[in-house]
Amino acid sequence: MSRTKRNETLLSYAHKMRRQPTEAEKRLWRHLSGAKLGGHKFRRQAIVGPYIADFFCPQKNLTVEIDGDTHIADVDAKRDKILLNQGIAVVRVTNEDVLTNMDGVLEYLRVKLEGCVDRWPHPNPSPEGEGL
Repeated sequence: MSRTKRNETLLSYAHKMRRQPTEAEKRLWRHLSGAKLGGHKFRRQAIVGPYIADFFCPQKNLTVEIDGDTHIADVDAKRDKILLNQGIAVVRVTNEDVLTNMDGVLEYLRVKLEGCVDRWPHPNPSPEGEGL
C-alpha cells in the first residue's frame, strides 16, 4: 500500500473512531480537551507516525493510550518501541483505571507530561524585556 493510500485510510479510520468513542475515551477527553490538564493541548484519535493514538500532546510528543478489550500486549509493546525510537513517549492506562480512578490517571499524566521536554521551547523573556 502506498504511503498516500495508507494515510488516507488512517485519516478515514481516525475520523470514524472520533465519532464512536468508548466511555473511557469520552471521560478522559473531558479532562484533556481545551488544554484543561496543565495547559497542555491534546488531539483525539490523532495519527502519530503509522498509528492512531487515542490522545496526543504534540508539544510534549506524548501519546496516551487507553487499553481495553482490543489491545494485545505484545503488539502494543512493539508499537510503543517504534514510537519511542522516533522520540514519541507512550503512556498506557486501562479502561478500568479511567472509569474508576480518574484522579489517579490525571496525576499520572501530569507527572509524565512534566518529564517530557517541550518540542517547541519558547524563550522566557526577562522582566526587562530581553529575550523576546
